Amino acid sequence: MARVLIVVPCYNEAKRLDVEAFRAFALPGHDVEFRFVDDGSTDETVARLNGMSVQRLERNFGKAEAVRRGVLAALAEKPDYVGYWDADLSAPLSELGAFVTLCESRPDVDVVIGSRVKLMGRSIERLAWRHYLGRFGATLVSLTLDLPIYDTQCGAKLFRVTDLLARVFAEPFLTRWVFDVEILARLLSMEPRSAAAIYELPLDQWTFAPGSKVKPGDFGRALVDLATIKRRYRI
Repeated sequence: MARVLIVVPCYNEAKRLDVEAFRAFALPGHDVEFRFVDDGSTDETVARLNGMSVQRLERNFGKAEAVRRGVLAALAEKPDYVGYWDADLSAPLSELGAFVTLCESRPDVDVVIGSRVKLMGRSIERLAWRHYLGRFGATLVSLTLDLPIYDTQCGAKLFRVTDLLARVFAEPFLTRWVFDVEILARLLSMEPRSAAAIYELPLDQWTFAPGSKVKPGDFGRALVDLATIKRRYRI
C-alpha cells in the first residue's frame, strides 16, 4: 500500500480551512496523510487544526519556506510520494487520486503538476485578471525554463520520493513568489533529463477561493523572481 504524505502550508487560514474535508478524505488502497505547516499564524489556525498533524514554524517565513520545511520533514518519514496542496482546497482533494494513479501507472513520471486548463467538461473557475496575468506569466516561465509548460502556479503538486527530490528541497529558495518555478529550475539544473519526468495533469475542478493573499501588484515581484531564477540556474 503506497504511502502518500501531503504538505499543506497555512498562514492565517482559520476562516477558510475545511478541516473536516481533510479529516474525512481517504484514497482506497493508499495511506494518505496530511501534514499542516503553520507559518507563524496569528489567528486561530492552529486551534482549528486540533487533532491533525501540525508542524509549527517559529515565525512567518512565507509559503515557499513553509512548503520546503514541510517537504523535508515529510521526506524524513520515507513515504512513497510527497506533495503539497493549497489549504483553501481550490483544487478539491478528490483530484489527488488522479495524481497518485498517474505516478503508479507511469514509473517514468516523477513530478505531477496540477494544471488549470479550462476545457469542455471541466469546471475551472478563475478570476479574469488572474487568468490573463497567469497566461502572460506562463509564457515567461516557458521561456525561462525552456519547457512547454502551461501552469506552474497551481497549488496542487505530487512528487515521487527520490534522492534528487531531497537535494532539490535541501536549501532555502531564492524566490518567494514563484518558488514553484524554482523547484523545476533546480530539478533541471541538477539533472537535465528530469524534464522528461515532469507531467502536467489538467484538473477536472478548480475554484477560486476568496481571501487569497496574492494581489495584482505581486506580479511585478514575480517578474523579479523569474529574473533571479534565470541568472542563478542558467538552464
